[in-house]
Amino acid sequence: MTTDALKFGLFIPQGWRLDLVGVDPADQWQRMLSVAQAADAGAWDSVWVYDHFHTTPQPTQEATHEAWSLMAALAASTDRVRLGQMCTCMGYRNPAYLAKVAATVDVISSGRLEFGIGAGWYEHEWRAYGYGFPGVGDRISALRDGVQIIQRLWAEGEASIESETFTVDGAICRPQPLQAGRDGKPRIPTWIAGGGEKRTLRYAAKWADATNFGGSPEQFARKRDILHAHLEREGRDPAEVRLTSNLNIVVRETEADAQRVVGEVNARADAALPAEHAGTGFSTKGAVVGTPQMVLDHVGALREAGLGTLIAYMPELAYDRTGMELYEREVMPALV
Repeated sequence: MTTDALKFGLFIPQGWRLDLVGVDPADQWQRMLSVAQAADAGAWDSVWVYDHFHTTPQPTQEATHEAWSLMAALAASTDRVRLGQMCTCMGYRNPAYLAKVAATVDVISSGRLEFGIGAGWYEHEWRAYGYGFPGVGDRISALRDGVQIIQRLWAEGEASIESETFTVDGAICRPQPLQAGRDGKPRIPTWIAGGGEKRTLRYAAKWADATNFGGSPEQFARKRDILHAHLEREGRDPAEVRLTSNLNIVVRETEADAQRVVGEVNARADAALPAEHAGTGFSTKGAVVGTPQMVLDHVGALREAGLGTLIAYMPELAYDRTGMELYEREVMPALV
C-alpha cells in the first residue's frame, strides 16, 4: 500500500525538547522564525509546534514557547507553508475558546491552518497549571465532546451543546474559518492524534481529516488496519483520512557525523537537566540517526504502509540547519 503524494512537515525549535538551550530568550523567536521561513521558502509542506508548557524529559526553567501564540505569529510571518500543532491538548483550553482561536489563526494565515487535537498526557503540566489530571478515560471523553463542539462552531458559527464534559450555550464563533470541508461548510482540517484502538481511532473515524500515530512500519500498519475497520463501520472512505506520523531524525552525510550531532544535542540539554538525567535530552530510540539512505529506508517502509504525511523533528535546528538542508536536497525528492 502506498500513498500518491507524501507530504513533509517540520517541527520548529520551540524549547519544549530543550532545543533552545543557550539561546538568549530575546533571540529565541528569531531562531524559531528563521527555521519556519526557511521551510516556507523551501520544499516543506508544513511547519509544526508542540502544545506543551514545561520542558521534557524533565520540567526545567528553560523556555517553552506557547503553541497558539506561535501559531498566530507564524500565520502572520510566513506565506505558503501550512501551520499545525501536534497536538493541542483538549484539557488546556475550553473548546469554544479554542474554536475561536483556531478560526482567527485560520483567517490570519489566509486558510493555512491544520488543527491537531489530542487527549493530553503530561501530568506535571496538568497539575502545575491547575487542571488536575483526570483519568485517561475522562481525558478521551473530553476529546470526544470537545471536537464536536469545535466543529459545530466552525460550521455553524454558533452552538449550544450540553455534553458529558463541556457545555456551551449560544457560543458564537465569528469569524468562521476560511477553509471548508467536503460539505462546503467552514472547517479546519482536523487531526485527531493518538493510537488508542478502542476509542481514539474510533473517534478519528467519526470526525478526523487526519490521524497521527507512531511506531515501526509494522506497528503503523496495524493501527492503519484498525482505523480502516472503524472507518468502514462509519461508512467513510479511507481516502478521506490522511495517515500521518512524527519521526525524530538526525541526518548527515555519514552515520558517524550524525552520532556526533546527537552528542552535541545532549550536551546542550545536560546543561539544563538535573545531573541524574544527563544524556536523556534526545533519545535515539525509535529515531533515525544516520545517512539520507537510512532515512529513506525507514520512511519508505512507512510510506508503503500508507503514510501520507511525515513530520520530522530535528533537534539541532536552532543551531545548525545542515540536516534540514540535506533532508530537503536528498530525502524529499526521492520520496515524492
